Amino acid sequence: MATAPQNTRPQKTWPEAAARLIAVAAGRAPADLVIRNGRWVNVHSGEIIPGTDVAIADGRFAFVGADASAAIGPQTALIDAGGRYLVPGLCDGHMHVESGMVTATEFARAVIPHGTTTMFVDPHEIANVLGLPGVRLMHDEAAGLPVNMFVQMPSCVPSAPGLENAGASIGVAEVEEAMGWPNIIGLGEMMNFPGVVAGDAVMLGEIAATQTAGKTVGGHYASPDLGVAFHAYVAGGPADDHEGTRVEDAIARVRQGMRAMLRLGSAWYDVASQIKAVTVQGIDPRNFILCTDDSHSGTLVADGHMDRVLRHAIAQGLKPVTAIQMMTLNTAQHFGLERELGSITPGRRADLVITSDLPTFPVETVIARGVVLAENGTLVADIPPYAYPAFAKGTVKTGRRIEPQDFHIAAPSGRNEVEARVIGVIENQAPTKALVKRLPVVDGRVSGDRAQDVCQIAVVERHRGTGLVTNALVSGFGYGVDCAVASTVAHDSHHMIVVGTSHADMAQAANRLAEVGGGVVVISGGRELALVELPIAGLMSDERAEIVAAKAAKLVEAMQACGCRLNNAYMQHSLLALVVIPELRISDIGLVDVTTFRPVSLFVE
Repeated sequence: MATAPQNTRPQKTWPEAAARLIAVAAGRAPADLVIRNGRWVNVHSGEIIPGTDVAIADGRFAFVGADASAAIGPQTALIDAGGRYLVPGLCDGHMHVESGMVTATEFARAVIPHGTTTMFVDPHEIANVLGLPGVRLMHDEAAGLPVNMFVQMPSCVPSAPGLENAGASIGVAEVEEAMGWPNIIGLGEMMNFPGVVAGDAVMLGEIAATQTAGKTVGGHYASPDLGVAFHAYVAGGPADDHEGTRVEDAIARVRQGMRAMLRLGSAWYDVASQIKAVTVQGIDPRNFILCTDDSHSGTLVADGHMDRVLRHAIAQGLKPVTAIQMMTLNTAQHFGLERELGSITPGRRADLVITSDLPTFPVETVIARGVVLAENGTLVADIPPYAYPAFAKGTVKTGRRIEPQDFHIAAPSGRNEVEARVIGVIENQAPTKALVKRLPVVDGRVSGDRAQDVCQIAVVERHRGTGLVTNALVSGFGYGVDCAVASTVAHDSHHMIVVGTSHADMAQAANRLAEVGGGVVVISGGRELALVELPIAGLMSDERAEIVAAKAAKLVEAMQACGCRLNNAYMQHSLLALVVIPELRISDIGLVDVTTFRPVSLFVE
């Protein structure tokens, strides 16, 4: 296990700090740090209050008001805000560390300079590979960070029982056990919404265990149907949902007592459409939360994290203070942590950002637990790497060498052409389209049609070494040359997804990932254009975030060189096996119609 960060201090609980906080606020004891002359962004009142001083002791806010002079002693550190804004540390209400291709520690190192001091993470990616021990690994790593990283216990492993085979499974007993862990904040997104609607005993048992523990149940209703099924799902207990894409989705969730989580990730752009519920239709914003869901390492390093979401939300017409409330106080209240974080008020954890402008939000100083962690976009705290154990590696087991003929798709006998079901990628959204394309048959096989932007997609089983390869077709990537892209990040079962126009390249890509223990690779004409090694569960790198981001940038360039013009195409690639989001997906058992939750044949009869 890793050692504790050197330039940070443990967070004292309120009972441990209370006497000193009171003494500092009363002027009887000196503070550890005093920030002077700031503009206090008060998320409770919705005001911006100039001329504010903040006194911090034992990692918590002790005094917030006009003059903290009485709290300044000989050893008190001072920061002159110079009239700049004091903003509560930003919170990401729903996210997956593994999507950043880095460990929890490296994710924190990447986002702290962007003002994120609190994250609510659902590690269902590592859970699908390593099960409960994998969740415990991330739980323990998160608990040792100098910022707040709360863990939601994964609820759906596998995400759709009977439609996929993951590397592990989690049920009611595992959820009950995890609810007793100190850093578990609730239940991760309940993706099996048909199971909830049908009254599935396992799903309801997991929800009951979470509610019995007094913790929050995360939602995931990935359907446009706002009728009876939606109402049944809400009655089942999920308290939030991030799968809305339309303004009516956000309104429906809030009206039913849920929190509408609006996401801006690397490939999901769902804020602009839904925020109109507030900016145009005047819905009360208190039950809206901003989040990222999935952020690629390149996005984190180059574009930012919750600061990027904040700028985007303000650009959509949201008032700056309201946007800040949606990623601080609203989030804290949702998870029952209002007395711990989410505002710059006495008793709370001393997490804040100093910035000279709200709409453009330059992140100039980041403080967490009363310690300066970043200045002007640079991490200044020492946060050592976290050492993952051996059992978390070597998880890519194909069982044999994959050959080009494994990707052959035999056409029905005697056909010159076929009508085939094709997965249709939708740019910047998680859902797909269920397309039907008329495709040529050559030498008795179907292998796509570049003129129609149709190429092959395959799932290579990688948990048990069965050697199974399942083939289908996909449209939307625009690949115009012989190429293949393979990834062992394949939400949520995390088999290997291979997309390509060349069987030889597809086989080479699959074998390369088996060789390096997981990752993402681009092959074109037999030549390796880009490789991101992800040896931890085939999901995460053990390298620094900036190194992974550089490799990820080469990955993007390589996909573009093959003809792909989608925004963040890798994120689209990695979601094509997620058999809980409509309309059409692929798993290790074949094509799945996610509107009916049934397997379907590749060819239309």
